[in-house]
Amino acid sequence: MSFILHRGKTKTMYFPRPASQAFTAGQLCYFNGSGQVIPADATSGDHIGVIQETVASTDADYATADVKVPILVPIERFVEWEVDTNGTAVADDIGLAIDLTDALNANRAASAKDALLVTGFKSSTKLYVTILSMIDNLRTATT
Repeated sequence: MSFILHRGKTKTMYFPRPASQAFTAGQLCYFNGSGQVIPADATSGDHIGVIQETVASTDADYATADVKVPILVPIERFVEWEVDTNGTAVADDIGLAIDLTDALNANRAASAKDALLVTGFKSSTKLYVTILSMIDNLRTATT
């Protein structure tokens, strides 16, 4: 249950996170407007990439602001990610623009934000997608 790199060129960049913000490795992230990354949600836009480490309340620096975390950032268009999806995915989903359920999952039943483009079918619970609403591509405002 996460965004897993399937194919394409990426690089790891380090960005600050807010104090007391939990993350699960593989979550799609975006900036919170204060120069820090936070997990995406169903209404987020201008995504930056996928966090590569889990941050938990038990971490020694959990309550410390601006600790830098590794984010896997696409450096070419149409980097593909494997992602879990709600509902039953089908091969006919290829070509659809769909939304996020949260920072870890695609919502194949919604297309209000069109955050993701389905580029492949893996199973009834997994799709291959590109992230359309990247900060350098389709400027999708967070609502």
